[in-house]
Amino acid sequence: MSKVQVFRALHLRRPPGEPLVLPGPWDAGSARVLEDAGFAALATPSAAVAASLGYADGSTPADEMFAAVARIARAVRVPVSADVEDGYGLAPRELVERLLEAGVVGCNLEDSTGGVLRDPQEQADRLAAVRSAAGDELFVNARVDTFVRGVTDAEPAIARAAAYVAAGADCVYPIGVPASMVPLLRSGIQGPLNVLARLDGQGPSPAELGELGATRITFGPGLRRAADAALRHTAGALVTTPGLP
Repeated sequence: MSKVQVFRALHLRRPPGEPLVLPGPWDAGSARVLEDAGFAALATPSAAVAASLGYADGSTPADEMFAAVARIARAVRVPVSADVEDGYGLAPRELVERLLEAGVVGCNLEDSTGGVLRDPQEQADRLAAVRSAAGDELFVNARVDTFVRGVTDAEPAIARAAAYVAAGADCVYPIGVPASMVPLLRSGIQGPLNVLARLDGQGPSPAELGELGATRITFGPGLRRAADAALRHTAGALVTTPGLP
């Protein structure tokens, strides 16, 4: 099986409480740590990659993002999916070509730009064009941004998800959906459902989200933030060590 076939298979027939957990590396070193830990696949978070390159979330130039993603994909044997935000204004065919050149098997595509939700039909048409250009070579995770843009009702998220699945998306990602709404979305959405989990113990565990209906779990920049916190702690201890300038 090719890497993309392996990645697709990982999303199928997930038992309740056993979602696919995709941790998010931000560079080659973190990717190798996660692979060595035993994860079957990885999914880069754009915010974490941006931070590693010295940019604010959403400000990374496309060339630098693709180069960083390519370094991550080259560093590991497991499949890697890439968060490429809203696609950087690239035409669908060029976007697909750059993703495949980077060596990834999938991508996240957001349905908002500059903090504003795109028209759902316009986004569905874009996803359909990406699917046409990619064929079966990419696993497309269509992000639904209604909840992070202040829409608290589940119905708009379900409607967008239905349009995106009809357009050829392999998975939908209603980022920021409250855990209490996951069963409602699960009942209204066909195919795999990606849910964001927290690492601070303030929300349901990946297994609990799986029981609620999540097919796969991602963490956004959570792992990098945890690594940053550990580094700050260690650095603070070093700074106060007697004898250091």
